[in-house]
Amino acid sequence: MGDEARTAGVSRETGETRVEVRLDLDGVGAVEVSTGIGFFDHMLHALAFHAGWSLELKCEGDLEVDDHHTVEDTGLALGQTVARALGERRAGIVRFGHAYAPLDEALARAVVDVSGRPFFAGDLDLRRERVGALSCEMVPHFFHSFAQTAGLTLHVNVIHGANDHHRIEASFKALALALRDALALREGGKGVPSTKGVL
Repeated sequence: MGDEARTAGVSRETGETRVEVRLDLDGVGAVEVSTGIGFFDHMLHALAFHAGWSLELKCEGDLEVDDHHTVEDTGLALGQTVARALGERRAGIVRFGHAYAPLDEALARAVVDVSGRPFFAGDLDLRRERVGALSCEMVPHFFHSFAQTAGLTLHVNVIHGANDHHRIEASFKALALALRDALALREGGKGVPSTKGVL
């Protein structure tokens, strides 16, 4: 796999939030997350654990207003940390990943291209206003924010499911598994995985 660690840290502070992230893409699934939004913490923990990362993430946000800034800025900071951890070592990665993940009656699919071209499309078909303290409208917004700074083309779709908790969790787990594959280092891979020669 090589001797260079794929690790990074990011601090992001605005008038609305303060986010601290430390990430090891080749970690052991050690995860500590605190955003002040319990269900969101649960989803971020699932994302990091199933992606095979070690992650420390703390966000202090203006939750007295709502959860928008906290979720958005967490996505931006986490995506930026992934991009920094990859650095110039994108040359050895698989690049593409796709995965399905079920949770009881819910089934989600995620497809990832570590392309350097940020884009998100998805249909989660969430019906509730919120799950716990997390606004359901912020789930796709998190995926969008994360894709923007990580430099990913990302598609996440819920194929079916009746429970919004299950639909969201299946989506995060599918994303985790797709990222695990896309960010993996190819056996003997040295060239850039692109016909252009650059990502």
